Formats: sequence, C-alpha cells, structure tokens
Amino acid sequence: MPARLIADHLSMRYGRRRLFDGLSVTVEPGAPLAVVGANGSGKSTLLLLFAGLLAPTGGETRLEVDGATVPPRDVPMRIGYVAPALDLYDMLTARETLAFLARARSLPGAAARVESTLDRVGLGERMDDPVSAFSTGMRQRLRIATALVHDPAVLLLDEPGATLDAAGRDLTASLVADEARVVVLATNDPAEASLCPRRVALAPLA
Repeated sequence: MPARLIADHLSMRYGRRRLFDGLSVTVEPGAPLAVVGANGSGKSTLLLLFAGLLAPTGGETRLEVDGATVPPRDVPMRIGYVAPALDLYDMLTARETLAFLARARSLPGAAARVESTLDRVGLGERMDDPVSAFSTGMRQRLRIATALVHDPAVLLLDEPGATLDAAGRDLTASLVADEARVVVLATNDPAEASLCPRRVALAPLA
C-alpha cells in the first residue's frame, strides 16, 4: 500500500482566530492536492501541521505507509518540505548544504545522492559555488533540493514557484506530477494550482 497523508477533523486557531475547523482530507500518490486561499487563510499553517511542525487545536494529521501509521518521530525522514522562509547558510556551497543534510540523516551513498539531486534541480554546474553568490531563483532551487535529497514519500510545497524562471516552473510541474509521491502544494498562483486535480480552498472562519 502506498503512502497516504491524512487530515482527520483538523482544527487550528490562534487565540480567537480560527483558520479551519473539522477539515478532513486524504492525499495519495498520483492525486496531488492544491491548497489555495488568500494570504493569512492558513495555507502555510496546514503544511506545517502535515509536517508535524505544529500541533493542531483539534483533530490530527498522520502519515501512513504500508497501511501503518508512521510514528511522529519518524515523520521528518519521510517528508520533504519547501517554504519561502527556509533559511540557507550563505557561507556554504550548494554541495556542502546538501552534504550536511545527508550526514544528519545518515543517508547511504550521500555523495552521489547530493550530486544527482543538484543536477535534477539545475544546480549541477554551480554546486561548488557559495550560496551567497546565488540569485533568489537559485536559492529556491536549492530549497527544493533540500526537500528531495532524502527521497521522501511526501512533498509539501509552499509557494514553490516563487522567484523561479520558466525552467524552474517546469521543475515544479515535474515534482507535482511525480506519481510515486504524495504531494501537497500551497499556492496563490492559478497556473500552479492547476497542476493539481484536487484542491482545498481555505478562508478564515473568524
């Protein structure tokens, strides 16, 4: 059985502000989900809940693989997460950035994995340049690489096409179309949202 990402009667509030209440959705490989809505509607919050980086007010999120729920401590190894606010270290090269993550995760064949991932996102010829020399689009490609290097079962993409050129947007489209992974895409870009056959539209409840 493939991986499944599940929100079960999920609720989230900040003080008196309710973002969503009783949200239930299941995402499986080959059926990517677009999460759309105005700024502040809770798109990024929903992805953080799926990633296990926030605790919901009510309900739960869970990741199932082979019919079994993945323990919360193991979820980060199964998920790749891209977000505009993901920090990068300017003094490291692209290769060093991914090598650090590979070592932290004890990934086998780390050197080859790092190079192939950087090639995939279009940074193969710049992998030994420091991040400080990267344009905003190249930094976004590197963020995508950090989400891919451990070959996750789930990709959570928060505004992945931001600052990308046409080739970079083609990269985003190829990631969303990957039928081997569960993909959730948060976006305000109609063209990006159209990559997904399913969508959830969020609006603050109060």
